[in-house]
Amino acid sequence: MLSTIADYTRLTKDMGKSMTQVAQEPDVSRDTDYFLSHIGNVKTIDDFLGDYRLYSYAMKAYGLSDMTYAKAFMRKVLTEGVTDKDAFANKLSDTRYRDFATAFNFAANGANATQTTAATTGTATQYVTQTMEQNAGDQNEGLRLALYFTRKASSITSPYQILADKALTQVVQTAMGWSATISSSDIDAQAKMITDKIDLTDFQDPTKVTKFVQRFAAMWDATQTQSDTSTNPALVLIGGASASVGLDTDMLTTLQNIRFNR
Repeated sequence: MLSTIADYTRLTKDMGKSMTQVAQEPDVSRDTDYFLSHIGNVKTIDDFLGDYRLYSYAMKAYGLSDMTYAKAFMRKVLTEGVTDKDAFANKLSDTRYRDFATAFNFAANGANATQTTAATTGTATQYVTQTMEQNAGDQNEGLRLALYFTRKASSITSPYQILADKALTQVVQTAMGWSATISSSDIDAQAKMITDKIDLTDFQDPTKVTKFVQRFAAMWDATQTQSDTSTNPALVLIGGASASVGLDTDMLTTLQNIRFNR
């Protein structure tokens, strides 16, 4: 039953090894070699957007594959950069665009924008990480979410960062046993729910992040396996209501051991 926890533990026990295995996959290795050997030749935004193979690699690296088609949008992101607080990327609630414009900072560095560590090996590392998460999601969406949250956790300083990211929101709602329907409620009310129940500074502590993700994974597996019941025993356990459906003893023990409350 605890496949998400087991898979998460296996992958994160030796993240370096897991990343190396993904990096050595033929498609990943070939695309990365091309990127690293050609990105240095890019001197302008036009050069960048004009080489689809380089551009799409970079977009995937920063989790923006679904926006690869939007070249006019991405041109504006890159042209304005991130130095000015009123720059386009800084006004967007989705921080991935700011991360992208920071890595490929043509606005500040001009022709040297693609010479930085962030633009070269940093992007390659991001690409491998994204690929690993994508591969995980092909087998288990809960595992992809768990890995993504682990990667992003230390950057979370505000509940609004969580609410602006669908994946982070799903992890938090699942871990806390909240219905996804609360996403339709007032945004400030949702933010208060998060800060009332979670000390966001805990996400600076890798041990506490792991505990939170383990809680999510257990809840995810419980909700998946019990989706055909009228009462979810995992939520009953956390909420304190009476359980009307039986649950595997190992699942109950796991959930009891990874409660995450302030």
